[in-house]
Amino acid sequence: MVSSAAKTVDAYLDSLPADRRDAISTVRSVVRKNLPKGYVEQMDFGMICYCIPLDRYPKTYNNHALCYAGLAAQKNYNAIYLMGVYGDGANAKKFKSAFEKAGKKLDMGKSCVRFKSVDDLELKAIGDTIASVPVDDYIAIYEKSRLQTKDGQRRAARKSPAKKAAPRKAAARKTAVRKSTRG
Repeated sequence: MVSSAAKTVDAYLDSLPADRRDAISTVRSVVRKNLPKGYVEQMDFGMICYCIPLDRYPKTYNNHALCYAGLAAQKNYNAIYLMGVYGDGANAKKFKSAFEKAGKKLDMGKSCVRFKSVDDLELKAIGDTIASVPVDDYIAIYEKSRLQTKDGQRRAARKSPAKKAAPRKAAARKTAVRKSTRG
């Protein structure tokens, strides 16, 4: 991924060649128009990010604001990163179907939609996808996904009173068995 050192969105856009700037600006307008309340636009990871600020949700695994969408000019293409599609199978299906119905060829990885020009995109599908996940819902999706990691499972096990009680009961049973066999 090509990463920009720009500190502001305006500086990032100014650094792009005119054709890339136009494409990124057009998609940016769609994102901003449809972005649910609570997300903010900022530079992070060397691209334009739409995220939940750390003062609203500080419990991220990487200490960065929780990224919901990103927009970047890469070396050979432009990209919009849609974490709401990546984290939600129903949303992904709906998004892919919208491209198909529009007769657009979708060039997509897990969350990355690659495009050379705006004509490659189904902008309404992007707007609908951006609008579809309010901040609280995205936090819930994120927290559920973190439980699937080894670190998340360890943390959940430490917090669960049932899991803590079970080993104690087993240890108590072993002690009782040892005492009864000594007789």
